[in-house]
Amino acid sequence: MSGSPEGDGSASPTLTVPRGTLLRSRVVSDVGTTLSRALDRGLTGYATLVPQETLLLSGKARGVLTFEDGVPVLAYNTVTDSGGPDALAELAVPGPYRVELYAVDRSGLAAAHEEESLRVAPDAAATELADDAALAERTRDAAPGERLRDGDDEDDDRIDAIREQARAEARDRAAEWGLDDALDGSAELDGDDADAAAGDGAVSGGAVDR
Repeated sequence: MSGSPEGDGSASPTLTVPRGTLLRSRVVSDVGTTLSRALDRGLTGYATLVPQETLLLSGKARGVLTFEDGVPVLAYNTVTDSGGPDALAELAVPGPYRVELYAVDRSGLAAAHEEESLRVAPDAAATELADDAALAERTRDAAPGERLRDGDDEDDDRIDAIREQARAEARDRAAEWGLDDALDGSAELDGDDADAAAGDGAVSGGAVDR
């Protein structure tokens, strides 16, 4: 299915997962509750997260977060068609949420989990949606080694993007001030300045689960 269970297949990228067995359906105020439950039971399956009231997502968003052995793998927002870290950022809004948790056979998620553009770091959901450092650490501990390496690569890509944005903004300011020549050849941010800019640009998400 595309984006969410039984979608129409028109979105790109496409998230295709079977319906699965419904384990629980309720309204929650803290997404960490759902993430912790999935981790404790080593769930392979997915959760749907629907913010009850949010102007950002028009109150109609449905987020899909998949799990393998309790560790989050993919995130997708079926309203904006965003996947991966972008989807988590869009879903990190005040709750409550209506959450449905489904169990799915591992083979039923195998194809979906090959979609690299939808992947998130193992601890990203705990950090972005629940703002729970302890849960993030527990999730990292439970994640296989290759998933932790994926998370490190994702962090590196994010820092590189922030650095590039900082450089572009510096060039724009220099152009406004007539200092273009000062940037030629030597004005790119050095490592320390770029790291500082990356730190300033970090987004801390706080959302509620159900």
